[in-house]
Formats: sequence, structure tokens, C-alpha cells
Amino acid sequence: MEINYQETSKDLLVRIDIHEKYGSANIDVWTNELLKPQAGMKILDVGCGAGKLSFLFNEYAKGGAQITGGDFSEELLDKAREKNKKLDTAIDFQFLDFNKPFNFTDNTFDLCTSAFAIYYASDLNFTFGEAHRVLNSGGRLFVSGPLPENKQMFYDIIKEATNVSIPPMPGSSRFKGDIFNTISGIFAKTELHKFENHLTFPEVAPFIDYVRASLSEDRKLWTSMFNGKDEYEALIGKITEVATRWINRDGKLVMTKVVGGILATK
Repeated sequence: MEINYQETSKDLLVRIDIHEKYGSANIDVWTNELLKPQAGMKILDVGCGAGKLSFLFNEYAKGGAQITGGDFSEELLDKAREKNKKLDTAIDFQFLDFNKPFNFTDNTFDLCTSAFAIYYASDLNFTFGEAHRVLNSGGRLFVSGPLPENKQMFYDIIKEATNVSIPPMPGSSRFKGDIFNTISGIFAKTELHKFENHLTFPEVAPFIDYVRASLSEDRKLWTSMFNGKDEYEALIGKITEVATRWINRDGKLVMTKVVGGILATK
């Protein structure tokens, strides 16, 4: 049976907000310094969500790049279009299902990006093949996602609370292996870059918000740990107890996000 690991829009936005509030490093700066999007470039952001990366590139290129953002979620696309209108930017936000052929001709874009999204693709060879197809010769693909050592503290607390092994994450468990190897097999040159962000929680509440956004009831990934709302809330209670113990001991909770950036050239 195929499991859809895609997280909900609300969960995603909560996690982004927490990264920005409690993080020590700025992934946006890292991304821009790595890619340096320029005026005149044609850019496709796959799995653009509410447009975070698209707006970032637009600002860096001072409005001079031709940017297309594509996503499967109409809810998130509506948010992106609303912001696009408010900022009076000319980004083209459109529906895109990365499990189906991209609605673009060959050799269209100079840069194709996907932040924390494309590793959910059901057929990696097909999806990255489509990214390769729509890129110009010498065009670049940039894919970011969690590495296996990502947010170790999060898993340590859950393991202490439950005595249950954590199920493999669809992103981090595939990123350094399947995803990197697939891209390497399709593109002429492939590099792996690394970004670390230390999230410091001065109290338990925002950490539990993060936990809920990761273990939300509708995430099929976590069904081995709870079944139904009552068991979910009981699990949250156990995690809260352990997190409180840790914060009383250490004065804070520090969770390190470890992100990989695969940069490939056609």
C-alpha cells in the first residue's frame, strides 16, 4: 500500500515560523549565497508552497528574474498569489504535480529548485528526469532537505518518552542515498552542501508546538506510535514530561537542524 507522507500546509507553516523565531542561522542567506539568482534568469521552484523561495529569489535578483512557482496545494498557492499581489511582484504561481510531466518545454529554465518538497516524489528517476529536461544546458538543479543527523534531540526525547524506535523519515532517510544517487546518475555534476541551524527553545511550549506539527494526527508516518486522538494526546503528554525534565536540567532545549543542499549541473 502506498503511503502519502506529504505533511499538511498548516504543519509546514508552523515549522517554518518556529525555525525563523528560534533559529541561530538563516537558511535564506545560505541559499542565496549558494545559488546567487540573477536578473535575466528563468527560475522554476518546484513544490513552492506559499512561495517562500520564489519571493526570496525575486528580492535577491531585484525583480529582474523570471520566476515560476509550482505546487500541488491550491491552499498554499492561494497564499502565494495573495502575497504576490500585495507585494506587486510578477511571479507566476501555478499548479504543478511533480509526479506527473512538468507543463514546460525542454530547455526552458536556468535554475530549478525544490526546498523540502521534491523528496516526497513517488518515482525519483521520473521527477528528477523532468527537472533535467526543462533545464537549459548548463542549468542547475538545487534540492534541499534534511540529512540523517537532522534534529537528533527531537528523536532522543521521543525515544525516551516512548521506548519505541522512531520510524524512518521519508526525507532524511532518502536524501543522502537514493536522492543524491538518482540526481548524480542524471546530471553531469553533483555536489552536496551542508547547512546547520541551532534552534534554542527557552521553554517547553514552542518545542511542543514543533512536535505537534511533526506528529500531527493525520501523518500516516507515525501510526506505529499512536492510534487515534486519545493515544496521540497521551504521547504528547509523555513527550512534554521528558522535555520539561530536560529543560529543568539544562535551562533550554537546543535542537540542531542539519540540512543538505544537492546542487547539480546539467
